[in-house]
Amino acid sequence: MVEELAQAESAVAACAAAATWALHEDELVAALDAAHRLEQRLAAVKLALVREINGRGTPHAQGASSTPVWLRERLRLTIPAARRLVDLATALDTGNPGVRQALADGHISLEQARVIADTVDTVQAAAGAEAADKAVGVLTEWAGQFDPTLLRKLGTRILDHVAPEAAEAAAQAALEAEARRARRDRHVTVSALQDGRLRLTGTLDAEAAGLLRAAIDPLTAPTGPDDTRSPGQRRHDALADLCRLTLRTGELPDHGGDPAQLVVTTNYDNLTRQLNAGTLDTGLELTPETVRRLACDATILPAVLGSTGQVLDVGRQRRLITGPLRRALLLRDRGCTFPGCDRPPRWCDAHHIQHWADNGDTALHNAALLCTHHHRHIHHSDWQVRLAGDGHPEFIPPTWLDPNQLPRRNQYHRRT
Repeated sequence: MVEELAQAESAVAACAAAATWALHEDELVAALDAAHRLEQRLAAVKLALVREINGRGTPHAQGASSTPVWLRERLRLTIPAARRLVDLATALDTGNPGVRQALADGHISLEQARVIADTVDTVQAAAGAEAADKAVGVLTEWAGQFDPTLLRKLGTRILDHVAPEAAEAAAQAALEAEARRARRDRHVTVSALQDGRLRLTGTLDAEAAGLLRAAIDPLTAPTGPDDTRSPGQRRHDALADLCRLTLRTGELPDHGGDPAQLVVTTNYDNLTRQLNAGTLDTGLELTPETVRRLACDATILPAVLGSTGQVLDVGRQRRLITGPLRRALLLRDRGCTFPGCDRPPRWCDAHHIQHWADNGDTALHNAALLCTHHHRHIHHSDWQVRLAGDGHPEFIPPTWLDPNQLPRRNQYHRRT
């Protein structure tokens, strides 16, 4: 398979270098159809490989917390895209051979395959395997005429065509299936922009959408005739107010032994003169004005820093890494330090590089942040962790994964 894919890659590379301007209009359209058909067939091959890799447990063996996380690191996908890939690969493997074949033949697109698989699952649950097989044929035929959105809409009445006697009973099943899909696809993505801001995107299920509306709508109304904020700006400010109100309740669960709180690091002398910016424990920077405002209602905890920002002294030694020492660890590592992991600091445990029971110090030079999955993985695998010369953690992979055992670092929490 690897050799055949390499040959196909060479053929595609030759097509990419071809002069499309020299083609006749009919040839252009025919080439577009062929490229689209080839794309779908390759998608079928990709799904088969993902299905096999997931079934063998390769991602977990290589230290990833899940197959979507492994795919993100390997193929540079987003987590939602990687998760959809794994879900579709599993769905086509467990009961939709007809859909898988239609995709492999280039008759349907990847998104159409996802719609058909979801619809066929609903039909099978409502009317059995025979009706599901008929549904594959009907939907595949419709896929030649309709895009995925219209195909999904038509699919809600597919039982009228393949099992009319079960159509009424299946309407409720379709509604429940849609609710399950909404729950499966729910997500919120927080993406860091280069200037320190965040882009917030996501899809909420019906219940979460109702809760957000109920909480945020009272805070989005204009404050008066002089309020010049746009609706989007008012929603932004309302979300910030909602977070402030939640933090003030003091009822949020602890994160790593500390209460839920906003942690800002700045130079104290410059703070008093309003000269210095501040840095959140997530790595985002705040203006001096914002830092001064937050300091009006904050607890100020001193920490001694070196010229490069390395924490030198944060308190007495003890077995558990909590309090000032944990805050120093959060400032240094900024999240799980295992290569490829993007878990934020408040989801992480403090790991003793040399175990405390083996006379390891409870000190910054003997600690690294690890999420729960990778903390457990480090203790039960051949991976090794150490501090490099610059004082930051690096990981030595086992020889079966990398015979040269080249040190690896996490790139998701870099300060650049």
